[in-house]
Amino acid sequence: MMGNFSQNFSKVFSKAKVLIVGDVMLDKYYHGSTTRISPEAPVPIVKVSDEEYRLGGAANVAKNVATLGAKVSLISITGNDDDGALLEKNLIKAKIDCLFQKEKSVITTSKLRVMAQHQQLIRLDFEDDYQGLKLSLDAYKKQLETVDVVVLSDYAKGVLNEVGELIKLAKDKNVKIIIDPKGADFQKYSGATLLTPNLSEFE
Repeated sequence: MMGNFSQNFSKVFSKAKVLIVGDVMLDKYYHGSTTRISPEAPVPIVKVSDEEYRLGGAANVAKNVATLGAKVSLISITGNDDDGALLEKNLIKAKIDCLFQKEKSVITTSKLRVMAQHQQLIRLDFEDDYQGLKLSLDAYKKQLETVDVVVLSDYAKGVLNEVGELIKLAKDKNVKIIIDPKGADFQKYSGATLLTPNLSEFE
């Protein structure tokens, strides 16, 4: 019985066309071992033996939806840099249509975690202020003509500064809107079909 449910679930998702808009980021992991303390400062020395890259933020949301079988398009802002290119390459591998607005004035948001003996020693965040950037709506309006649902994935980096306008445009086309919210101010998401806050946001 569970097998039938899974098959039917996959069939439903395989027909869905989902547009995701939001803040993307690249998660980097440096794995290694540490047996010494640096003579320069009381910190461990990590001998890096492996690098790993994962999709973060709205990019991870897009990958998860694509894994369920849906046809996924992703709109976001990135820097015109190597991290943005690597992010796009991994998304294309996951069969996601990337519609990135590449800005020379910013870097692609990334988070680097240094791991040793399966423990995280430090996280380094590389990001610029996207708050002054405005997302071009051309690709968004075009996608609204063909998609079944829009997911707005907000990580407060600036891509969804004009979230009210995105919601209005989707409603005008009778497209369902799911919000992955950030923060405690839900008023800005007024008009959405569904909000999915985590427990602390809901409280």
